[in-house]
Amino acid sequence: MSIYKRGKIYWVAFTTPSGKRIRRSAGTEVKKNAQLFLQKIKAEMWSINHLDSEPDYLFEQALLDYLKQSEGLADQATKKRHAIYWRNVFGGRGLNTITTQEIVNNLPTKNQNTGEPLSNSTQNKYIKSLQRIFSIAHKAGYITKVPYLPKKKEPPIRIRWITKEQAKILISNIRTEWMRNICSFALMTGARRTEILTLTWDKIDFERKIAIVSNDIAKSEKARSLLLNNSATELLKQQRGRHVKYVFVSSTGRPLDDINRKTFDAATKRCLLIDFHFHDLRHTWASWHVQAGTPLFTLKELGGWETLEMVKKYAHLNADHLLNHANSVNFL
Repeated sequence: MSIYKRGKIYWVAFTTPSGKRIRRSAGTEVKKNAQLFLQKIKAEMWSINHLDSEPDYLFEQALLDYLKQSEGLADQATKKRHAIYWRNVFGGRGLNTITTQEIVNNLPTKNQNTGEPLSNSTQNKYIKSLQRIFSIAHKAGYITKVPYLPKKKEPPIRIRWITKEQAKILISNIRTEWMRNICSFALMTGARRTEILTLTWDKIDFERKIAIVSNDIAKSEKARSLLLNNSATELLKQQRGRHVKYVFVSSTGRPLDDINRKTFDAATKRCLLIDFHFHDLRHTWASWHVQAGTPLFTLKELGGWETLEMVKKYAHLNADHLLNHANSVNFL
């Protein structure tokens, strides 16, 4: 058995009575505390081996199960990023030893690349990933209950959209062709980023003018049809021959893990668009529909929202359907 350091933190390595080699983080920079931790672990292993106590499964076991279930799902890169973060925090720890307070205290507060503060909604995504990890562990019998994971209060849903004229100027200022195509397709169909990046040729029906978003890609985890207008259909036809499987690929013909955010942000700056992000292209598409008179229930189906409540945030953009009722009351 040994005690050693990884960076500033002490780790312990030991062999269980059954002969299994284990390495765990002691979670301390003090060697004496690490020694106490090692003694505690030795006692636990003896208890498991001689008294048939329930084993305390390691956090990594649940993490591996989480990553296996995430394979092939939408936004897998984000799930991996969250998994790496939580592994660095709780690696080597028994699942039953992790408390709610520790989770709250270890939530990321800054972007690891830029150093900018993380929003409450982004922090809630890290909580959601951890909640999924514990849920999988509970179903596997590693733990008897899932710890309480409080979410942070998020601001009201933000609606940011641009006019058709602004959209044309934005597209013309995107200097990378594949990014222009992706942004144009988002404005034409309201498709989400992951739906576009994972779109494959076998999911497109040119005769019926639909693209299938399969349940492993859809945000709601329910398959849906992405309707293609004439402009979207023509854009897809222009993509033929660039890749045998994926519709949208990089300039070198490789599948895409993400959009080029620097290119997009540079284009918005040239257009003097403030606080405008890629997802706002979907908001813009929905806003155009409402302004054109598309009923909210129809828009719900077109955009793949689960409930009508999710679409009502666009209702204020068109009050024409209320005018007849407003004129029902007149005392002059």
